[in-house]
Amino acid sequence: MPETNIVGQLIIYIVVLLLAISAHEAAHAWMSYKFGDDTARLLGRITLNPAAHIDPIGTLLIPIAGFVLGHIGGVAAGIPLIGWGKPTPVNPLRWRDKDLANVMVSAAGILANLTIAIITLILFKVLQYTGALEAMSLNYESIAKPLVMLLLFTIIMNVSLAVFNLLPFPPLDGSKILETFLPSSFRPILSVMEQYGFLILMALLYFKFFDFIFRPVGMFLRFLLEL
Repeated sequence: MPETNIVGQLIIYIVVLLLAISAHEAAHAWMSYKFGDDTARLLGRITLNPAAHIDPIGTLLIPIAGFVLGHIGGVAAGIPLIGWGKPTPVNPLRWRDKDLANVMVSAAGILANLTIAIITLILFKVLQYTGALEAMSLNYESIAKPLVMLLLFTIIMNVSLAVFNLLPFPPLDGSKILETFLPSSFRPILSVMEQYGFLILMALLYFKFFDFIFRPVGMFLRFLLEL
């Protein structure tokens, strides 16, 4: 990661996080509308404007605190860098083909984040292979470092959000996708998990339970970036 001061890193991190969360929630809203539910559209949620999707605690307070504490050195060694937006309201009763709609609406945010990550990765590799990044570093160092950091943060953030949301734990999208394919006898278990799912999820993240998933993903990303 290019060196720069913590304030500059934080600004870039928050900008990237706002874009990633806005795209994620807007994709849910758009897909729900395509299946016949205009609840989120009428509330102005089909937009990349962060103001429509910001959750003061999940989008700002916790990510900023986690980022800053993580740079102090050891103070927040166990605090994961996470963030979320204001949930997108949907009305499943208005969906056409409810099972397909549930899968597609739930997966839409994940697909949006993956799309952003892939486009940014392609842009990064084009700049890298054409020598544009090296030329910028030599002639415009003050611009090159923040640009590289912006591209890397965008790739890492969006891949992380996509993988994170695939986890089959309420209230994540993966649990809603899984619900579609589970026998009805499992629904009560999911209902119980929805009551305590967030707390369980935070505990599992704190104790790095999902490292066996995130570590290989990180290694694969590093491989792609160094190709």
